[in-house]
Amino acid sequence: MKKNDKFLEDLIESVKQDFLTRQQERKPFEAEWKLNNNFFHGNQYATINPFNDVEDMDKMYFWQEREVFNHIAPVIENRLSKLTATRPDMDIMPTTDSEDDRKIASLSKDILKNTYEKLNLSSVIGKVTHWSEICGTGFYKVVWDSSSGKVVYDKDGKKMREGDVSVIAVSPFEIFPDSCANENIEDCESIIHAKSYSVREIKNTWGVDVVGEDVDEPYMAGDFTSVKHNQALVIEKYEAPSVEYPEGRLIIVCGDKLLYMGELPFINLPDGKRGFPFIKQVALKRTGAFFGQSVISKLIPIQRAYNAVKNRKHEFINRLTMGVLSVEEGSVDIDDLSSDGLQPGKIIEYRQGATPPKFLTETGMPDIFHEEEEQLLDEFSEISGVTELLSNRYYSKNLSGTAIELLIEQGENKLNITLDEIRTAVKQVAKQILRLYKQFAVMPRLVKLSDNKSVAYFKNSDLGLDDVQFVSDSILNSSLNSQRTQLLELINSGALKRSDGSIDEEVKSKILSLFGLQLDEDKK
Repeated sequence: MKKNDKFLEDLIESVKQDFLTRQQERKPFEAEWKLNNNFFHGNQYATINPFNDVEDMDKMYFWQEREVFNHIAPVIENRLSKLTATRPDMDIMPTTDSEDDRKIASLSKDILKNTYEKLNLSSVIGKVTHWSEICGTGFYKVVWDSSSGKVVYDKDGKKMREGDVSVIAVSPFEIFPDSCANENIEDCESIIHAKSYSVREIKNTWGVDVVGEDVDEPYMAGDFTSVKHNQALVIEKYEAPSVEYPEGRLIIVCGDKLLYMGELPFINLPDGKRGFPFIKQVALKRTGAFFGQSVISKLIPIQRAYNAVKNRKHEFINRLTMGVLSVEEGSVDIDDLSSDGLQPGKIIEYRQGATPPKFLTETGMPDIFHEEEEQLLDEFSEISGVTELLSNRYYSKNLSGTAIELLIEQGENKLNITLDEIRTAVKQVAKQILRLYKQFAVMPRLVKLSDNKSVAYFKNSDLGLDDVQFVSDSILNSSLNSQRTQLLELINSGALKRSDGSIDEEVKSKILSLFGLQLDEDKK
């Protein structure tokens, strides 16, 4: 065996062993994600065993009610509808007032807007947000795809494209940090992205033939499995720049074959540095941990308690309606009563001289069932930040409109924690997009300008990322209704009026736009 072959063999084996070690370290988080998904989809008698596997709990008694009253699903669906309905509004401001800086800022903004529409980033953000809501963490992978874009060379059946940015939503199940104790991606010395691809896709992407197999992938909620045919696991190990490797290193292996080894491909950090192509988005931060926390983890104990209360309540109602019969030993045919019950008109024959069968009397439904149920519903709303359930219930309690509005606003303030995480993540995505254009857009390419009527050519030398900064990326930090209410109060107080009592046309236009209206062009 050649020395070089021995080196590659050891390198491949070290990557695979490193991956297995990280799998074991991440297993408790993975069990939590699977449990969350089970509860979201209604399999709410699942639990995590001591081996960090998810399994179903058995009934204690055959007669136990085990229905599911899923409040987690509507809570998460409501959160997703609010989180995905808001989208980042980013602007780029030049660092100086010079005309060149203004042009660079305007061009960068147009590039971002075009990329957002071209890649349908709204859908990608929605997918990552769905992962972060269920598992607590989702990832964006921002890469340069040389197989996309316009064809710039076509000869003898060989085509070359100009390439373009690609933003991919990545499941947390595919990401393995070097330590789960690192809170940020920047803290990691290396990150592994492991994903199954078809053998054909591996051949098309890396030009290497690998052996595939049929992979059973269990669905995260329940016992369902899906089979992927002719698949192989590709392990991408990204190593941060170091003394030994100043530009970092990317190693890609599949089975016993090396698909790629070289420096980190993307200059996506400030000051022209190379880094990982991943951006992390969490629902809630978890101190001292790489992966965030989902609100589902906090709701699971409440959901368990709610299911228990509702089922015990129904069992109590069954006892009230069907009755519990007491009989003297040996006085009746027990098997007959057990199999047929007490249908109307049934004749019960009991032994002469024995005590006739009789129902055990119940005192009625205890108030504690209803009180506990109400308390648990309040906790659902309080913890999740979703106030629809809470506000609908409290309308019947004759709360004032102001009180209900305050309750709704409190819930939205909790949602803002997650909204801030989305804003931060999408901001980093935008920065990496511009840096990849700066690195790879060496040939002139078209971009639609903000007036939607004209286009312009640009290339990487036209971009000066060090001369721009993100100054506005707000994501609706308060409800639209709240903004409108505050605006009406300002108008009524006269704070927006000029000395002659009129309102400036520009201010009036912005007011109308907030209410979904538009100022007549003839009046501008």
